[in-house]
Amino acid sequence: MRNALAVVLAGGKGARLEPLTRDRAKPAVPFGGLYRIIDFALSNCLNSGLRKMLVLTQYKAMSLDRHINLGWRHFFCRELGEFIDVVPPQQRIDEQWYQGTADAVYQNIYVLEKERPEYVVILAGDHVYKMNYRTMLKFHQEMNADLTIGALPVDRESAKQFGVMQIDKSSKVVGFQEKPHDPQPMPDEPDRCLASMGIYVFTARFLFEQLCRDATRPDSAHDFGKNIIPSIIDTHRVFAFPFRDENRKSEAYWRDVGTLDAYYEANMDLVAIDPLLNLYDDHWPIRTYQNNIPPPKFVFGSRGNEDRQGRAVDSIVSHGCIISGGQVERSILSPRVRVNSYAHVEDSILFEGVNVGRYARIRRAIIDKGVEIPAGVEIGYDLEKDRERGFTISDNGIVVIAKADGVEHMLDSRVA
Repeated sequence: MRNALAVVLAGGKGARLEPLTRDRAKPAVPFGGLYRIIDFALSNCLNSGLRKMLVLTQYKAMSLDRHINLGWRHFFCRELGEFIDVVPPQQRIDEQWYQGTADAVYQNIYVLEKERPEYVVILAGDHVYKMNYRTMLKFHQEMNADLTIGALPVDRESAKQFGVMQIDKSSKVVGFQEKPHDPQPMPDEPDRCLASMGIYVFTARFLFEQLCRDATRPDSAHDFGKNIIPSIIDTHRVFAFPFRDENRKSEAYWRDVGTLDAYYEANMDLVAIDPLLNLYDDHWPIRTYQNNIPPPKFVFGSRGNEDRQGRAVDSIVSHGCIISGGQVERSILSPRVRVNSYAHVEDSILFEGVNVGRYARIRRAIIDKGVEIPAGVEIGYDLEKDRERGFTISDNGIVVIAKADGVEHMLDSRVA
């Protein structure tokens, strides 16, 4: 692992997660109360022994940069050759933004070459999973591969959103299609396809050669899935590595939380009695930045008024939260959330600093950082009314309130 360098691609716009990505990069979107989405890829690197990381940013990277500076740099000792560096776009090619995943790496190729790695591990910063990259790198070495691709079986409908591979008995990739309209199923499983997870291990010299070659092609989208992988499978040693979950559950857990509904469902997975994604696992901890604030507090439980008892069930309640006579069910509360008397929150995700006023009712909603919910307001009970207020409604009926929306759209719904 000392000869390996991790490159985390964290620059996508995240348009399908609007409005949560209105002011932040997709990998910086909060997840599970305390975490950011990127914490999973970074924790996997740290737990795997990968201690040289470059995080390539692009759009709205300020909060992501701050999060990594506050929460991650202290894990690394630069005197020992360890580091995590956030690399903003250099615009070294015609002063343009990154054109694709391969172009993002190519525009920073001088940074990679300076570290003289033997292997380069390329990761997406917006997936939720636990994985030991050490075992994948070992497989790459044993197969004498030029490129190894992390692989996961998915259903045929979902496969339309991924790169789909065909492999032989030795796991060598013999076919690859990026986001096909009619995905080719696995031979023994007609309802499932072998999908690329967007996790790549390259032999460094081979990667540099391919990036330079692709950069000269004006007709290329400069993307790993669209261009580089299809162009090398017939001529080089490209292998698929089956995803091995460090989550220690019977079912492998990997989620692309690229849409509002996928993001909501992945968060709601966490409040199950026995969730597939175990955040309470000392074997493979997920690390993050945690501010120095008080523990959560629940009040008005002993005053004889059942409607004004601070209570949370089947929920995640982060530090700094005050449940002041309100009730919370099957929800995730980030730090410093306050739920006031007689308010009711269910099946919802509340970001840091949300304040829920008295008698307010919230159902199946995602509420962004610092939003004030006035007294008596109902959210998620009348979707047409929520849409008229200007809130975003997902395909599955999840109401999303951005930081800039809030009070002015809800004044007409206050209870006198």
